[in-house]
Amino acid sequence: MIVAVHQPHFLPWLGYLNRMVRADLFILLDHVQFERRNYQNRTHIKLDGRTHWLTVPVQQHSQQERIIDKRIDNAPPDARSWGANLYATLRHAYRDAAYLDRYAPELRRILESRWEYLVDLDQAMLDFLRDALCISTPLVRSSALDVAGSKSELILNLCRAVGADAYLAGLGGSRHYLDREAFARAGIEIVWQDFRHPRYAQCGGGDFVAGLSAVDLLFTQGPSGRGLLLGQPEPALPLAVGAGDFVIA
Repeated sequence: MIVAVHQPHFLPWLGYLNRMVRADLFILLDHVQFERRNYQNRTHIKLDGRTHWLTVPVQQHSQQERIIDKRIDNAPPDARSWGANLYATLRHAYRDAAYLDRYAPELRRILESRWEYLVDLDQAMLDFLRDALCISTPLVRSSALDVAGSKSELILNLCRAVGADAYLAGLGGSRHYLDREAFARAGIEIVWQDFRHPRYAQCGGGDFVAGLSAVDLLFTQGPSGRGLLLGQPEPALPLAVGAGDFVIA
């Protein structure tokens, strides 16, 4: 069994989902420290040809807060308005996307619901993307596994807890701190993700921007986005209204 482990992200990018597709089990690493200015409560979209942050406001209590304990800031006078604002920004950014109206109602429902904990919102958004892109890899939260450790030791202990034969390492910092000898002694192979970002027609003109939230692919490519996520060629079909506004770079 191939296992992947990653912290929950808000509307994650394609590399995150590609890793999930290629694993037999995906562990949401929710019991570790929340990282400010990371992707746990924000994501990038393309707005009028430029990258733009979408950020969920969170309460700040301690630098030692775990992701699972991180609360969303729903305090007055802006209580819950952040969700409506994010949705309005998304609708504006992708107003010419061929598949926006197909996915917008569910996205709006999620964003305009009341959420207390960031991890629950992140998982709801992840479930939305999984459903839209037909990703069926089982998920489990690390907080449910009662596993201790940090960095490489934690990843190894999580793999042991679920009976993994292999660990699918991502493109980030884990490549530098994984203890390969410890994994080898445990009989768990380390497999390195090899993800090549697909190129497709984006909204708003300008050069192609990689690393955006997966909604960029979903709104512009619709169901065919799954093939692009898996490295299959883009279909030679009209993919968006107002195609003259789109650039393939």
